Amino acid sequence: MAEGKTGSTAAGNVGSRVRKDLFRILALALLSLFLVPAATWLFAQHAQQQFDRTILRSIERQIDQDPSMSPESKAQTRAFYRAHPTSSLCADTDAKLVQDRDMFCEPFSNVWQFYAAHLVAKWTVAGGVAILLLELLLGAVAFWSRKAQYLSFVTGWRLLSLASATQLLVQGAMLVWLSFWVTAFFFHFYSIKLIAVIGFVAAVAVFFAITGLLRRPALGNTIEGELVGDGDAPGLWANTRALAARLKTAPPKQIVAGIDTNFFVTEAPLTVAGKALTGRTLFVSLPLLRLLDRAQADAVLGHELAHFRGGDAASSARLGPKLVQYDHYLMMMRGGGLTVVVYHLMYLYRVIFEIALMRDSREREFKADRTAAKLVSPQAIVQSLIKIAAYDSYRSEIERELFEQDRQHGQQLGIAQFVASGLAPYAASAKFVKAMGSASVPHPFDSHPAMLDRMKNVRHLVKPDAFGAIVTEPPVRNWADDIQTAPQIEQRLWAAYEQGFAADHERTLAYRYVPDNDMERALVLRYFPPVQFPLKARLAVGVNYSGLQLPGRPDELSWDEIKNLAYENGFGGDVLTITLHEKGLLGAKTTKVKLPGIGKQREAFKTVLGVYQHRHEVMRKQLAG
Repeated sequence: MAEGKTGSTAAGNVGSRVRKDLFRILALALLSLFLVPAATWLFAQHAQQQFDRTILRSIERQIDQDPSMSPESKAQTRAFYRAHPTSSLCADTDAKLVQDRDMFCEPFSNVWQFYAAHLVAKWTVAGGVAILLLELLLGAVAFWSRKAQYLSFVTGWRLLSLASATQLLVQGAMLVWLSFWVTAFFFHFYSIKLIAVIGFVAAVAVFFAITGLLRRPALGNTIEGELVGDGDAPGLWANTRALAARLKTAPPKQIVAGIDTNFFVTEAPLTVAGKALTGRTLFVSLPLLRLLDRAQADAVLGHELAHFRGGDAASSARLGPKLVQYDHYLMMMRGGGLTVVVYHLMYLYRVIFEIALMRDSREREFKADRTAAKLVSPQAIVQSLIKIAAYDSYRSEIERELFEQDRQHGQQLGIAQFVASGLAPYAASAKFVKAMGSASVPHPFDSHPAMLDRMKNVRHLVKPDAFGAIVTEPPVRNWADDIQTAPQIEQRLWAAYEQGFAADHERTLAYRYVPDNDMERALVLRYFPPVQFPLKARLAVGVNYSGLQLPGRPDELSWDEIKNLAYENGFGGDVLTITLHEKGLLGAKTTKVKLPGIGKQREAFKTVLGVYQHRHEVMRKQLAG
């Protein structure tokens, strides 16, 4: 997990989004914890009251019809049974009720079942309250210190996974029980199919929740860049070691140069150009090193090395893999049906923990900025932040404009040249002043403070209308020139980056085009070729970018005619129900298409159907918007 990035990936106010998520996910967690237990509790209580009234009426009739009892004895007996309803028998220890308990509370009898369901539901609700309090406590602990954060997360990961899996198991049993008793109680029948379906869904959910805990996601931490050795950049290495010595921390084991718009340090294992790296790593951006003079770059390097000294990189390397594993488990639980019980419960803690992480990370950034200001100067760190934010903003704008174009790009786009030649005019424009008025140097998790806050932190304020002069001032000397292999590294990395950029852009064009001409049609067909699925009786169903070729029908059904698709798996053959935009006498027209023999092709057909329909929807939205 990378630490201390003073550059940017994609801007966005993640902090605000996370806080909004907290209230939404709290409501969903409450529902997932208490909806089924509360429903079971209320239903069991209602049924018990009904049983009590029915049985009490029967007992009172027997009392009234007993000629051997005096009126006073009958009144006392009626009062006794009213004070000891049937629903309380299973927990009542009165010796006078031994015979009644033996009669009504035999295990798995109706009275016993509803007593047990009511009791389990009550304790499940109490358990849910305890889990929520545990989450809030663990969340509060995460705000205390970095060591407490790690303890909170490891403890929370273990306890919450166990608690949520237990909740899922108990609630699954409740749903199976309800699937029988709700219909049996209110309508005097039950559905074996309904019970089987709910039982199967519950069993699958429990299976996923338990097996998901045993899975370990691959921790691929690949960085696009190349190693820069001592011989490649002797001056940069000597300077980095000297800065580390002044900060009284060990220097990086390796320096990696790339073209991303950020600097960062990490102690997590990395893969760079197919080579596994361990220990302290410093990543430097070659385009930014060309933009910054040496004092400004030293301030950035000092900021990053301060993360080594403060233990930030080591802490992130330790916690990072566990966060990845936790998030991977969350994604598994999100789409597993009843496993949303696990998802909402555990995601609530993840959101609280993320707020604690962002708060801590912002404090780390302030501290690293103050260290850099003391090591070099407040002016140097502020100017470096302004230049980095400006470069990132302009590069993002250039790439956005290129990506939005409706024509294919070659693999040599010249993004670096566009940015280098256009940055100075951009910095002199009114658009730049407006953009930089609220500028920040965002972190991947948006934990970096806003630009104004960072300037106040080091007590060096620069007005936005002065940013342009700082950005356009050329560096007298920069550290990129000290890296002898920099031109070759940049050439290789930009070539690979632009090739990937052009491929991604071309793929989006296949979604955007109608198509209107042969060139566009060829591109769409490259990504969305016609797909045939053979059926029985020499029939077939076809899916094209333009529509569906239904079995036994000569004309293609255009996507524009289709409003909705519903697929139903059937023992006698699958059925595709197509709802059309065209209106009939009783509403929208529908057509049912039987797919005999789809068999093993079922999932592939569903996938192709969904992807091609989505392409058409994207294309229509593009035209409309």
